[in-house]
Amino acid sequence: MSHTLSNTLSNNKPKTYPTPGGVHPPQNKSQSTGGPIQQASLPTELVLPLSQHIGAPAKAIVAVGDKVLKGQCIAKANGNISAYIHAPSSGDVIAIEPRAIPHASGMQDNCIVIKTDGEDNWCALQGCEDFRLLAPSDLIAQIRLAGITGLGGAGFPTAVKLITSDTQASLNKAIDTLIINGTECEPYITADDVLMRERAQQVISGIQILQHIIKPSTSTLIGVENNKPEAIAALEAAIAEAGSEPGASNITVVSFEGKYPSGGEKQLIQTLTGREVPSGGLPADVGIVCQNVGTVAAIHDAIVLGKPLISRITTVTGQACAQPQNVEVLIGSPIAHVLAQAGFDADACHRLVMGGPMMGFTLTDTSVPIIKATNCLLAASEAELPTPPPAQACIRCGMCAEACPASLLPQQLYWYARSKEYDKLEELNLFDCIECGACSYVCPSTIPLVQYYRASKADIREHKAEMHKAEQSKVRFEARQQRLEREEQEKADKRAARQAAAKAKLAAAQTGGEQELDPVQAAIARAKAKKAAKVAAAEQAIATATSETAATNPAATPTDEAN
Repeated sequence: MSHTLSNTLSNNKPKTYPTPGGVHPPQNKSQSTGGPIQQASLPTELVLPLSQHIGAPAKAIVAVGDKVLKGQCIAKANGNISAYIHAPSSGDVIAIEPRAIPHASGMQDNCIVIKTDGEDNWCALQGCEDFRLLAPSDLIAQIRLAGITGLGGAGFPTAVKLITSDTQASLNKAIDTLIINGTECEPYITADDVLMRERAQQVISGIQILQHIIKPSTSTLIGVENNKPEAIAALEAAIAEAGSEPGASNITVVSFEGKYPSGGEKQLIQTLTGREVPSGGLPADVGIVCQNVGTVAAIHDAIVLGKPLISRITTVTGQACAQPQNVEVLIGSPIAHVLAQAGFDADACHRLVMGGPMMGFTLTDTSVPIIKATNCLLAASEAELPTPPPAQACIRCGMCAEACPASLLPQQLYWYARSKEYDKLEELNLFDCIECGACSYVCPSTIPLVQYYRASKADIREHKAEMHKAEQSKVRFEARQQRLEREEQEKADKRAARQAAAKAKLAAAQTGGEQELDPVQAAIARAKAKKAAKVAAAEQAIATATSETAATNPAATPTDEAN
């Protein structure tokens, strides 16, 4: 940091606000920040899960046997909350099938498998040198097509969170502040730190794109913990270099004393603005949009360079790695491939974690791929992450409540979770829990509180899904009953109409109208009349013949004299 910039930062330090709870675990970040970002080598096979983000899985648009180029779209978003997926390298699609994916449950899911050809050929890319020529809605559409999701670990599709200045009024949401999250408070993880150090200009460019889309009326703040002085200096320098470009002068780096989990979205918003996002609400409800620094850099690549999201920076660290480092790795690369580059020693690894030690989950299969949300691989030894002792009974010390950053009541949530009283859990705002693990960290009885909360959330979601399914079945049954009743009523109405018409006709006949005749009797009458006419005609013919004979031959006619 230059002397001038340092003075500016110290003399005009923006105000920050206190937040509840939090803990101070050992940071252990220095192990992986000793060198620059490394480039991971190209694996022979890439595995792309169709569901590697929050929301609906993407839909594959390639088939087995297809040849693909690097950056080519291979799966499209399937719904509003979904994300496109692109080929990280060129090669052949050799399978679309269920494969093991990085998930706490060890589950499998559908994946597109690409055998790389080693040529790494790009498809045609189309960037935009001056993004200000594009409408905000077009920029959001390009961000969506680039498959960008939150790279801080949550994996939420980025385009969904962006609101143009034109639509803010219609949604009754006025955005006045744009916050960029560079806090990265969880121990061991340094991916965002090195990104800000080495690619600060890329970050600032991405921020300017977001400013053009959202047009925050007040300010743009980059929140960074004060344990990242090199990153802060790099960002300040990049802002100064941007100079008089639109929006650059409105960007402020805000450093503050960190604690875990000050990088949580709601916690960072409260730290920088003093505003509290309401329970069940969104940052937009308090006039704020928040994005991660890695996400912002990916937005720069997508808009300016035309590159979709096919790689990310991942921290590979832990005492089981001989060379802890940050590596830019292609999404879909097997985790074993990435670990090997960091000198992974499987015998020394007590526990392999995806994510950090507080919020991450254990991996049991190193063949699973890197996904868009993989910010860290922690290969920890027994000394780093020792096996926790058996949980003891709760002693009601209240330390969990003091540590909770969301001002919840962890002890009560624990009891209701054990007794499966879901209504009580929702009344106590269980879903406001960000699963940071601070309560478990301070619990003297080593109760795995977060595991109870996660399991209860899953049970509640499943229960609600079943209730929704039952409600849908009820709606369908009632609709069918109404249809059957309607059809039966229509038949009854037609029968009644026919009977009424017959009665009316009969009544008309009885009151002097046209005589109603039995059709059979009428037919018989017609036959008798026809037969009588034939007999009469025959008798007339005989009589005529007799009179003619008498006239021409009188002898043939007996006379009175002859008699």
